[in-house]
Amino acid sequence: MNLIDLKIFACVARQPSLGAAAQELHLTPSAVSKALRRLEGDLDTVLFDRSAKQLNLNASGQRMLEFARNMLAMAEQARADMGGEQASFSCRVAGPAILLWRLASQLASAMAAYPAADLHMSSMYEEDALAALARGEANTALVTAEVLDGRSAYWSPEWQSLPLGALNLQLLAGLQHPLVLSALEQGAGRQAGALQVSSGQVLAHDFVSPTRSLFCGKQRGKRSDGWRDDQLPRKIAYWMDDLQLLLSMLKSGKALAYLPDFALTDPELVRLEVVDCGFSCSEEVHLVWNASTAAQWQLELVTALKDRPSKA
Repeated sequence: MNLIDLKIFACVARQPSLGAAAQELHLTPSAVSKALRRLEGDLDTVLFDRSAKQLNLNASGQRMLEFARNMLAMAEQARADMGGEQASFSCRVAGPAILLWRLASQLASAMAAYPAADLHMSSMYEEDALAALARGEANTALVTAEVLDGRSAYWSPEWQSLPLGALNLQLLAGLQHPLVLSALEQGAGRQAGALQVSSGQVLAHDFVSPTRSLFCGKQRGKRSDGWRDDQLPRKIAYWMDDLQLLLSMLKSGKALAYLPDFALTDPELVRLEVVDCGFSCSEEVHLVWNASTAAQWQLELVTALKDRPSKA
């Protein structure tokens, strides 16, 4: 057997059809089918139950899939380690867009020691990121402590996690929002760089919010951006799952949003401190990786992130 056939097999096992796998691999369906037959011949074992329209892994295929993922990971580890600092490889990081946004600069700096490598960041919800790590499609996953505390269905005893600091959520507004303009005209006070307002003032204005959690998707559902609607019920006039579209609506001054405070690096946004608000929301961010298959560059990445001050 060869690594190319193992890679094709792992892709077919993940995709809903042979055609979809062929499209991802940039091969013809015929070439994919021949690779599977060749692998089955090498193993003298049938790996799929075949019907007219689809392939389904059988019990032997399920066992072989674990072997294939481990062998592909070991081959990638060996190739990277033998290449040293000049190794050409992809650092594949999976996680919610909001966590990738927060840590992109730190990850890029930590990878600077490997000029021939590239950083590939895939936006997906936390459970999907851990599933990608389990399948070997990601080297690392970015998740919150809430998922780790529940020990996701994908958690493996071979995995390790590194805390990367807290992500604190704040009420934000654009510079042109009526509440900001009015408060500045009236000489409203600032505390720690925030514009002080009351809950009554805030709740008189529209909010923009994702329809699902920015972290977990459907598992947390609507009104899951961290704001306590049970205490201070808002009018959410705009529902947007695309983060950039949400930010555009926020900066236009048409709505308020509850977002991580690192968004304040954007000069068009202002933090609002609700003086009579009795709650706060914080998410602890973790980097997760498979310690049993980690290449030397990945261990150095973890060390670099551990030693680098986190941005709260």
